[in-house]
Amino acid sequence: MATHLEESLQRDINLIRGKVLEMCGLAEAALRKSLKAFLNRDLQSAYSVILRDKNIDELEKEIDRLCLEFLVRQQPVAGHLRFVYATIKINAELERIGDYAESIARQVLKLNTAELKIPFDKFVEIANLSIPMLQDAIKAFVNQNADLAGATMITEEKVDDLRNDINADLMTAREKGLIPLEALTPLLTIARRYERVSDQAKNICEEVLYMCTGEYSKHKGTEVLRILFVDRHNSCRSQMAEAIARSLQTTNLVFNSAGLRPQPMDPRTVDFLAKKGIETAMQASKSIEQVPNLEHYQIIVALDPEARKVFPSPPTKTVTLDWTLNDPSQAQGSVEEVRAAYEQAYQFIKQNLQKLVEAIVGDKVD
Repeated sequence: MATHLEESLQRDINLIRGKVLEMCGLAEAALRKSLKAFLNRDLQSAYSVILRDKNIDELEKEIDRLCLEFLVRQQPVAGHLRFVYATIKINAELERIGDYAESIARQVLKLNTAELKIPFDKFVEIANLSIPMLQDAIKAFVNQNADLAGATMITEEKVDDLRNDINADLMTAREKGLIPLEALTPLLTIARRYERVSDQAKNICEEVLYMCTGEYSKHKGTEVLRILFVDRHNSCRSQMAEAIARSLQTTNLVFNSAGLRPQPMDPRTVDFLAKKGIETAMQASKSIEQVPNLEHYQIIVALDPEARKVFPSPPTKTVTLDWTLNDPSQAQGSVEEVRAAYEQAYQFIKQNLQKLVEAIVGDKVD
């Protein structure tokens, strides 16, 4: 029997998957309608695609909200954390595909009065490659099917080749006077937009592979994930988190820490970590403003309630996590009581870090 927490987790996952399917359906319908508008010079269909793009934008905001609520409510780890991270990325890809459909519709309006003496077979072919590719990419996401994702990605090269053929045909047609000069750019743009749909579908497949396997297929060997720990002063908790993270010796992960109002590193923290075999001699406290390329950090972890102030406002692609815990440097009492406070904080951070890193790399870490 599933526990209440397990049922709640699965219910949230099903809701998010359903919304992603709905958004994919809207994007697919827009792409097909824009193709119909292009082939039939149907201005009403073109206007319909343009006006309804706001529905896709609104759904993107809703999915972002659901993902953020999922992170806060469920505090996911391992595969569930990869699921929500991948969903946030896929959500952005789908919104972009909606923009491509709208762009195609706008090109149709530009072609309204142009006399075109060319066949449209290859435009139909490129649409009939890219749209099913999108369908399969989302099907792979919903069914967590890594094999389908890998197979779907292969189609992207065929779409690229076809787009190149269309470009060459259009340039030849222009030289022969079969299309007017003002129609050339809109026609090239339409082919380019369908080709970009296949690019985004491939990106979705790469996110599915990461979700299923924990392995990054994008820019293998160079992909870097940046994680930032934040508390009030960057003198104890966030410094501990950064030092422990670095001691895990993982590749392609960059760790940093900062404070809202930085103060010098607490000597007891330095001493405690040294006894754990973790050196912090080179560490210096810093403010949020001193973190280089802050906008490139994909994960921000707050170790103090006040540190949540640095979380970017939704909608955002940044994953934010709340690991609030008491500051051991403020502990009072005997030496044993202070050490116990440090040990408790250390174990809390280490356990959460191991789960987070294992979720990212898809393997156990020591």
